[in-house]
Amino acid sequence: MKNILIHGLGQTEKSWNITKQYLKEFDVETPNLFQQYNLSEMSYSNLEHAFVNYCNSSFEKLNLCGLSLGGILALEYAKKYPDKVNSLILIGTPDRIPKVLFHIQNFIFQLMPKKSFEKLGITKRELCQLVHSMYHIKISENLENVKCNCLILCGSKDYNNLESAKRFSMSIPNSTMKVVAKSSHEVNIDQPKELAHMISQFWKENER
Repeated sequence: MKNILIHGLGQTEKSWNITKQYLKEFDVETPNLFQQYNLSEMSYSNLEHAFVNYCNSSFEKLNLCGLSLGGILALEYAKKYPDKVNSLILIGTPDRIPKVLFHIQNFIFQLMPKKSFEKLGITKRELCQLVHSMYHIKISENLENVKCNCLILCGSKDYNNLESAKRFSMSIPNSTMKVVAKSSHEVNIDQPKELAHMISQFWKENER
């Protein structure tokens, strides 16, 4: 079984480092979405295509765990390739694109210096392109296609996504929702040990 942790929009694979320390009994991969694929043009469709190729390169079944953007990618893969996914964990994942929030976020990105984006492995222009290309994603469509068990997590202070988590739990078959106390959106940063415990328990329950 291959276990994959997928980071969020403003993160890198290093955002999982502490969580991974508590998951040493598992073989865990943490791809960098922006550096690994060498995309010719930064857009959500290109990113998703590259992520699909990455997942399909393995002959093993997958345990996918994604935060925010990583959760969207993991969910879309689970909908399109249900036979490849053993289990799915969504963390702080929106069930619809918050366009107003994205507009504000894009405006903030425009004001930030270029060096702020270097650690992400993506330029300011590319990040703005990516955000803009996500406006019309239909995240909540075809949720019935998810065939595996799904754990939906959200930080107790992640007010933008708590309602999304509740809607996911009602719409995705075989899903369970849990709230991570004392955490905002980046659960892997705020509560890495508690998150690792939840991930470990869920993966063990779904061993096949």
